Parts: sequence; C-alpha cells; structure tokens
Amino acid sequence: MAVEESRQVIPELEREENLIAAARHIVMALGSKNSLTNDEKKILADLGSKLSSMNIQSEKEEGKIGREKENDIDKEDEVNEEEEEGVGVIEQRLGLIQEKIMKWEEDQSMIWDLGPEETSEYLNAANDVRILIEKLEGMHLNKEDQEYEFLQRAYSVLQTAMTRLEEEFSNLLIQNRQPFEPEYVSFRSSEEDAVDGNSFVSFGDDSFEESLRRDSVSRATEEHVIDLVHPAVIPDLRCIANLLFASNYAQECSQAYTIVRREALDECLFILEMERLSIEDVLKMEWGTLVSKIKRWIWALKIFVRVYLASERWLSDQIFGEGEPVSQACFVDASKASILQLLNFGEAMSIGPHQPEKLIRILDMYEVLADLMPDINALYSDEVGSSVHFECHEVLNRLGDCVKKTFLEFKNAVDLNPSTTPLVGGGIHPLARYVMNYLRTLTDYSEALNHLLKDQEEEDSISSSPDTSPGTEDDNRSQASPGRFPSMARQFLSFASVLENNLEEKSKLYKETSLQHLFLMNNLHYMAEKVKGSELRIIFGDEWIRKHNWKFQQHAMKYERASWSSILNFLKDEGIHAPGSNSVSKTLLKEKLRSFYLGFEDIYRIQTAWSIPDVQLREDLRISISVKVIQAYRTFVGRNNSHVSDKHIRYTADDLENYLLDFFEGSQKLLQNPIRR
Repeated sequence: MAVEESRQVIPELEREENLIAAARHIVMALGSKNSLTNDEKKILADLGSKLSSMNIQSEKEEGKIGREKENDIDKEDEVNEEEEEGVGVIEQRLGLIQEKIMKWEEDQSMIWDLGPEETSEYLNAANDVRILIEKLEGMHLNKEDQEYEFLQRAYSVLQTAMTRLEEEFSNLLIQNRQPFEPEYVSFRSSEEDAVDGNSFVSFGDDSFEESLRRDSVSRATEEHVIDLVHPAVIPDLRCIANLLFASNYAQECSQAYTIVRREALDECLFILEMERLSIEDVLKMEWGTLVSKIKRWIWALKIFVRVYLASERWLSDQIFGEGEPVSQACFVDASKASILQLLNFGEAMSIGPHQPEKLIRILDMYEVLADLMPDINALYSDEVGSSVHFECHEVLNRLGDCVKKTFLEFKNAVDLNPSTTPLVGGGIHPLARYVMNYLRTLTDYSEALNHLLKDQEEEDSISSSPDTSPGTEDDNRSQASPGRFPSMARQFLSFASVLENNLEEKSKLYKETSLQHLFLMNNLHYMAEKVKGSELRIIFGDEWIRKHNWKFQQHAMKYERASWSSILNFLKDEGIHAPGSNSVSKTLLKEKLRSFYLGFEDIYRIQTAWSIPDVQLREDLRISISVKVIQAYRTFVGRNNSHVSDKHIRYTADDLENYLLDFFEGSQKLLQNPIRR
C-alpha cells in the first residue's frame, strides 16, 4: 500500500518540478534584460525567494517518499542496488553544487549587485547543498562509508556558501541604508536663556520667565515609522536570513545583522549630536553648557525612541518575522548600547547637586522619559529586553528622586536665605520674584510634580509616624488642601509661608517702621497678584488670595499711620487757642504750619526714593494719602484762613497733591526752596 501511494505522489512532484523549472526559465529570461525597473527587480527577487522555498519543500517531500519507498521494498537487493547508483548521483550532484558555489569565491563582486539571475542561482545552489547534507545525515553514515567523505565536502561547501551569504546580507543592509529624514535631525539650540548657577535671586520677571520657558521640543512627538533600509531589498534580506537559519547559521546571521544596525544607530546618535559623555564629564560641565545639552537630550530621546527605535523594530520584524523571538533579540542587541548611552546622561543629571535652577530642567527630563515609558515598554516587552526596560525605569525613578530632593532643597534655601543689607527703596525683593515665578512655572508640571510630591509625603509620613493609619492621614491632607493637586498645593502653600517668613526677617533690616510696612506691602501684593493672575490660583485657592489681599492692605494702613500720623497732628486745632480764651494764637498757628511743611518736605525727600513697582498699587496709595493728608491740610488752612496771612501759606493743597505724584518712583527728589530750619 505504501509503495502504491508513493507512485501516486511521484507524478505530482514531477509536475511541480516542471513548474519550478519553467518559472526559473522565466526568471533567467527576464534577468537577461539590459535594464529592469525597480518593481521588476522586486518581483524577480520575490519569485526567486519563493522558488527557493518551493525547492526546499519539494526536496523534503522527495526525501519523505524515498524513505517510505525504502521501507516497503526488499531491504537487501533494492538497497544495495540504490546505494551503488546513489553514490554516483550524490557525487555528481555535489560536484555541480560545489562548482557553482566556488566560482564566486574567485569573483570578488557582490552577487546581489549582478541581478536576480545570479542571486537566484546562488541561493538555489546553497539550498541544494543544505538539502544534500540533510539527506546524508539521515543515512547515519560511518567514517568508512564513501558517502561520509561526500558529507564532509558538503559541510565545507555549505560553510563557504553561508559565509558568502553573511557578507551579502551585511552588504545589502549597508548599501541600501536610507538617509535619516531631515525633519527629524534638525535642531536649533540657544544657550542665551541659561540660568546663572551662582545665585537664585538675581533675576527679574522677564529674564526669569525667559530662562524657564519650556522648550517646544518637550511636547509630544507622534510615532512615525520610516524605512531605514530600502524596501526593495527587504525580500532578499528575508530570503537570505531564512536560508541561513535553515542551515543552522542563525547566530552568524543575527550577529551580522546586529553589527550593521548597531553601527547605523550609533551614526544616528552622532547625527543627532548626542556625544558619549561619562557621568564625570557631565558633573564637570558648566550649567550654561548643560542647559543646551539637556534641551538636545530631550529632543533627541523623543526622536530616537518614537521614530528610529520604532522603525528599527519594524525593520527587524520585516526581516525575521513579526513576533518571532529572533526578531526581538536582534532588535535588542542592535539598539541596547544606543538607548543606554542616552540613559547614561539622564542618570548623570540625577546624580548632580540639587541646585534650584536645575529643577525645571530635571522635570523636563523626567516628563519626557515618563511620557516615553509606554513606547519603551512596548519595544522591550519580553525577557530579552528586560534589562533595557529595567534601566529605563531606574533612570526615571532617579530623576524623580532628584526632583523631590531639589524641590525640598530649594525650599530650605529660601528659608535660610540670608540678608545683611536691606533692599534699597523697599520694592519687590528678587527672592520674592524668583520664588513666585518659579512656582508659577512649576504649574506646567502639575501632574508629574503632584505625583512626585505625593510620594514624598508618603515617605515622610511613614518615617515620622509609623503607627499612623495611611487612610486617615490622606483624609486629613485632602481636607487641608482640596483640589486636583492636593500634594502639590500643600507643598506650595508651605513654600509661600517660608517665603513670607523670610520677607518678614528682611523687613527688619529697615530702620524706618514705615519702610518696613511698605516693603511687606509691596511683596505680599506681588505674591497675591502672581497667584491671582496665573495657574497658581488653582493651586493656592481664592481663600489664600483674599487673606493676602487683606494682609498687604493692613501693611498699607500701617505704613500711612507710621509715615503721616505725626505731621497730621500739626493740622489739628488743639493748642492754638490762648488759655481761657477762644482767640487763636497766631504764633502757635504759624508754628504748626511750619512744622507741617518741614515734615512734608522730609517725607518728600525720603519717600520719593522709595519704590512701589506696581502702577495700580502706587496710584491707590497716593490717593489714600491724598484723601487723608491733603484733605486735612485743606480743611485746616480754610478754617484758620483769617488768622494767618498768605505769606505764611507756603504750599497750596494743589501744590501738595502734585508733589505726591513724585512719591514712590524710586528716584530721590528735593522740593525747591525748602524751609530753612
């Protein structure tokens, strides 16, 4: 029965062999054309690959049938007869294969440069020797057998063919590498906005906001797969890889692939200008240089992961098969060094000193890596990529720890920021500007910062109160700081309190009580306006704004009382009447007016040099002073007009009101022809 089935199958195999021979004839005919289009070349390459696969399958079926036949015929006479005939056939077949393979060892040309006819012929020869080896190995030969010598020759021929195919494989990968897309490798960086690392209180609003402006490169970049190798050669690469793997040269094929692609990705980093830097190199850099490096790192990491690594994974899947373990292994081996080189810079930045000016940039780095983690997890999803996956998470955690520590260090630095001399003019202190602008900039990172500060709160809670129920602690915190970002709100409110306490201490450096209150009025008003006019309002809440509006208004009232109460006393009628009489003492009246004028001139000389930077606040305070002082002066002079001559009225009410317009401009002035003392 088995013999009959074999006889039925043999004609089908013969028809299949005839079909393959006809197809090869077509390939040779088309290949002889002087010029072929890219599409024709691709079709020919695909056809050659399919023919090779069909040949492999045909040989397997033929071997299977032969084995079945061998089992069903006479095991003595038939086997001896077939062996005698098979030795000659094997020797002749091996000789033809060896001739085809070895002729290319004399020719240094790359086979795939000569067209589909040559490539198809070589692939078939290489596949034929592989099949012949399988047949010979299946015969379980002894060293004394003549076929054993053929097997050793076949091994040598196969090794020669596989070595040549490795070279062709590498050459195809190198010669058909696509140039990096210009839109992905264009980057312009400026170091002009770098924050000076020597002092964190040396910037005004404009320069600070410019220095901490988030880069456009830190925004999302969509994944975009590009052709890293010309699509026309992918079928050839796949065909060579299949044959190398079928011939037990998987390791050599994988190694050839990873070497070429590793070099390509190294070149990509070079084009992106991501130089190899050790941790020591990074720690030695000036901050201005690091700002530029950080910006480029953020931009390059997004491009590298979402464009080039995604494309690299796609290329590996195209050649070795999507989802195949070898595809993932080759991708990981090719890309591991490059991604770790990028991560090394992130790790170095997380190790450096926790200086306040670095917080924004570290947050930028943390956010971009956190944003890319789903992409990285997908690219390095299985065990072979676990080391890369783990290292990415480790660097992300280190950057997060650096953010938390830098934030707390900044808070401590503000708390301990010393001052030995008062700010001239009592205006807005640079520390207040820096801190409020810093906090406002940090609102761009609310999600990430709230997450990190929540972790910090939990760590602090565990270390300080190990017996406290976590649920109760969270409830208390939530009630204390409602809103979308409770942890961030609590830390920011605490930060603002630290700043206020520091400003209180700085106000005591002024000798004049009135200037102390003016200074606090300016700075508390500045803090309230910064919160009210920005995203900080969501964090601090309206109740905080109302409280601080009331605070700076209280300091405004205390300023007025300290500055003007003494000279307003001169505009009261007490003491100008003679004892026991309703008559006015002109001498006392003149003395009161003179004392008032002297007091006003002194205040004018001193407080024109004081500063209220906010235009509206300055105008409001001038109006308040005018209502109290000018109105009291006008009333006093009007009531006593009949008792004093015009020559003793040195300034009219309108004169004094105009003089008030010179107050708080930060430029000292003197009245013309002041009263001689």
